[in-house]
Amino acid sequence: MRLTASEALALRMSSLLLGPRPVPHPRTVAEVVEWFGAMQAQDVASGIWSLGARLPAFTLTDVQSALERREALRTWPMRGTVHLVPARDARWMLELTGVRSLPAAATRRAALGLDEADADRAVEVLGSALAGGRLTRARCLETLNAAGIGTDGQRGYHLLWYASVRGVTCVAPNIGTEQTFALLDEWAPNPLRPERDEALALLARRYVRSHGPVTAREFAGWTGLTLTDARRGFAAAGDTLAAVTVDGEEMLVDGALLDAAPVPVDDVRVLPGFDEYLLGYKDRSLMLDPAHRDAIIPGNNGIFQPTIVSGGRVVGTWRRTIGKTRVKVGVTPLAELDRSRTEHALARYAEFLGLPLEVSWADTV
Repeated sequence: MRLTASEALALRMSSLLLGPRPVPHPRTVAEVVEWFGAMQAQDVASGIWSLGARLPAFTLTDVQSALERREALRTWPMRGTVHLVPARDARWMLELTGVRSLPAAATRRAALGLDEADADRAVEVLGSALAGGRLTRARCLETLNAAGIGTDGQRGYHLLWYASVRGVTCVAPNIGTEQTFALLDEWAPNPLRPERDEALALLARRYVRSHGPVTAREFAGWTGLTLTDARRGFAAAGDTLAAVTVDGEEMLVDGALLDAAPVPVDDVRVLPGFDEYLLGYKDRSLMLDPAHRDAIIPGNNGIFQPTIVSGGRVVGTWRRTIGKTRVKVGVTPLAELDRSRTEHALARYAEFLGLPLEVSWADTV
């Protein structure tokens, strides 16, 4: 099937749960995270709003409660970056893709003045300290220091990351504003154990259904897998994936999406900077005008600005300041956008937080 760029964008927005779908829409935190397989959550507030943006009846409290119920958890399953993943999938994902970041760890440890023995001892110390409960990041670092393992500079972060990638710990929900850690075995006591090819197929199916149309190269970039393994995963996923051609390039999409004609997206969304909408791809040209790239990723430093999306395309950025009595949002247009519809979308975000909204606008384009 040949698709125009606009038709491909419509399908992609549906895959991302930001547009209409011909199949039942996930209705819980667990269902949304399982739909994606993994959702970028390096910044916890962004990760929580990524869920809220796809669960229109949910509040911040609803999402936080679901995470406390362990409907999903945070860890480093791929690319050395924190994601939300289904709890029972965390272990096999770490073993399939998370461990691919370990070979570079030796170089990083050397730069930090650590060696492999230090890292392995830190894993043992944290494993013992976290048994039966969870500790804040500060308490974890205190525990390591008390055991004679220095955590100054970036050492502490590296050791906490290492323990999680090794499958011993995971990131539990915050207590107040403090990050916490727990034992993965305690937070995900009944893990799935797929064989390697089955795991590749499962991850491929989830990536395509939540991001498609996409290529194997995009899948490899998202997971950190080799292109060979990415193609192996696509092949193993079988006929659940359907081939389409977009501007002469063959891509794959969830076959269920092709049961009906693509429905153009005609709404305005306000999304966090660290959202799968942009971070799930290497090639973002369907959604982002190259002229706006620097406004979204200033300095190309990996820090993405929150986006205003109209009809599936980035048209502006927004910044929020959350106070005790209201949330203040500053809007910077990058293209023509509808103020009324934008403020309506921002009102949903304020409703999610349970705070009144105050909007200010920068000069329009």
